[in-house]
Amino acid sequence: MTNSTNGRPQGPERHRGAVTLRRESAPVSTADEKLLDSHHRREWKTKDAWRALRILSEFVEGFDTLADLPPAVSVFGSARSKPDSPECEMAADLGAALAEAGYAVITGGGPGVMEAANRGATEAGGMSVGLGIELPFEQGLNDWVDIGIDFRYFFVRKTMFVKYAQAFVVLPGGFGTLDELFEAITLVQTKKVTRFPVILMGTEYWSGLFDWLRKTLLDDGKISEADLDLIQLTDDVDEAVQIIVDADAALAESGKR
Repeated sequence: MTNSTNGRPQGPERHRGAVTLRRESAPVSTADEKLLDSHHRREWKTKDAWRALRILSEFVEGFDTLADLPPAVSVFGSARSKPDSPECEMAADLGAALAEAGYAVITGGGPGVMEAANRGATEAGGMSVGLGIELPFEQGLNDWVDIGIDFRYFFVRKTMFVKYAQAFVVLPGGFGTLDELFEAITLVQTKKVTRFPVILMGTEYWSGLFDWLRKTLLDDGKISEADLDLIQLTDDVDEAVQIIVDADAALAESGKR
């Protein structure tokens, strides 16, 4: 099968670091899937040690590439959002405002909200970072990313989102967005990371979740009132950026940053 516009054969494409695999060479499974697959116990002694070296190399690549970033904010949201959706418009405005405040913008590097945030940062003259992930449905890094890394392993990628961020801003999204949100809150709650803002943007979208946290988890004693204070909701881009700036100033004054 060929592409009617350029005559090139169509087919799947997978990026693994410096390697690009297309069509029949593209694997049907991902590195994460192979690592976590419990059905091939016979391979644990023969292959997992080598996987450990590959995992280490991903950490080295990420640390080396991102070590010179300016202060940065990780922005999360749906890859499925349309370019003209309210959350994409908000993400573009947010990316621009963060860039103007001196922050790099880190996203998952994909389409939708991520692309909008990267675009906003780039158009405002800021640094735009994309941390991609190998998925069965290949997305690839969007064109607005200045510095991009494609990871094989989710947990390595997640480390980079946290290590190099001064704050998390979470726009409407699905399972992946929720995963990043609750991991960030857990890390802050358990003091595994220095407390930094976790901001939900899109109050109408997130209000149901926040009400559930308050009326179910809090009322049942599963979390405390202080835990809810770890999350801030707003629809105002300027307010979100100011929260981050104020938190940075407070940490600097306390000597923790």
